[in-house]
Amino acid sequence: MSDFTNVIKAGPEHTQDVMQLLVSTAEWLLSRGSSQWNALLRGEDSHNTPEAINRGEVYLFKEDNRTAGMVMLLDSPNAWDLDMWGDRTNDGAATYVHRLTVNRKFAGKGVGNRMMQWVEQNTPNLDRTVIRLDCLASNEVLNRFYANLGYELVGQATNEYGLFSKYEKSLLHL
Repeated sequence: MSDFTNVIKAGPEHTQDVMQLLVSTAEWLLSRGSSQWNALLRGEDSHNTPEAINRGEVYLFKEDNRTAGMVMLLDSPNAWDLDMWGDRTNDGAATYVHRLTVNRKFAGKGVGNRMMQWVEQNTPNLDRTVIRLDCLASNEVLNRFYANLGYELVGQATNEYGLFSKYEKSLLHL
């Protein structure tokens, strides 16, 4: 298992590829019986990925010049986070992880683990002490993935898309 040959901030020229990766992942999730990210298949993007790219919040992970995965990192909570995390967002301590996506051609090779290690080591704003993320509570594989990486389940929240598990990890102990 080699390290990523390159991690870059996505630019506007990557928008179409990023959206294609997200939609293909949503299609794969649907084929596995998961409703996670189904809104992307309807052309809805609750995280406004193109704008996040323009703000420099999307990172691409490259192996052999091919995109192995992507992640969105926010130093300020977006509307989704405010809804999910409520008053907890007032602490200003967190980086919020969204749209962690592994290209299916790289699945089963530890790419997701290595991406999250990179996130923990390279959180853009060094004064952040916590990483927060959420996932569908019904996605047992993803919940187990985050728990195995040492993320603590700190609660659940419901919105129009379903019931979500909320996870945190303190960076103070790393």
